[in-house]
Amino acid sequence: MSVSGQKKKQIVEAAIAEFQEKGYAGASMDRISERAQVSKRTVYNHFESKEMLFKAINQCLADQVNSALEVPYDRDKPIRDALIELGWAEGELMVSACFMNLARMVMSETIRDPELAADMNARMTKLSIFAEFMERATSDGRLSVDDPAVAAEQFLGLIKSRSFFPNIYANRVAERDEMDKIINESVDLFLAQYAASESKPAEKTA
Repeated sequence: MSVSGQKKKQIVEAAIAEFQEKGYAGASMDRISERAQVSKRTVYNHFESKEMLFKAINQCLADQVNSALEVPYDRDKPIRDALIELGWAEGELMVSACFMNLARMVMSETIRDPELAADMNARMTKLSIFAEFMERATSDGRLSVDDPAVAAEQFLGLIKSRSFFPNIYANRVAERDEMDKIINESVDLFLAQYAASESKPAEKTA
């Protein structure tokens, strides 16, 4: 990494700590430069304002989310296995202390500022990736989904309602075995609603 790249990394890491501790409104570029052990001028050479620095942190979070979701759809894989793999693309983020701390800090500020929230949403490609999966699996006759975007939201909701939102507020991170249980149960619930007829297990008869 170049010297400039290293300094930028130091600034972003220092800013995350500062925003977590003081919040966006209370954060100081002076303290960020002190935390990063660089001059204030160096901070402003990389980021012209506190807002631009916070947006850069938003982009770091979005990059983590978007890169984690690079899961290609595989029509030859059993649909349950494919959904579990897709679920773990989200689950890996949920078990990452680094990601959860960053998400907690960003969420605390976007709740207060609709413009920051809109900027964050614009950087995310997550829902479209999940919706594309639902659409392709339906086209292949493996799922029966009328609205892929709604199904994607429901699938994510099953996972995040137990692994993300409670832990964001409780300041904890899910364990891997806990996450595995959540993903498997979420997939089973999802398939109970959306599996194509031939993919659903036969009902037991008395």
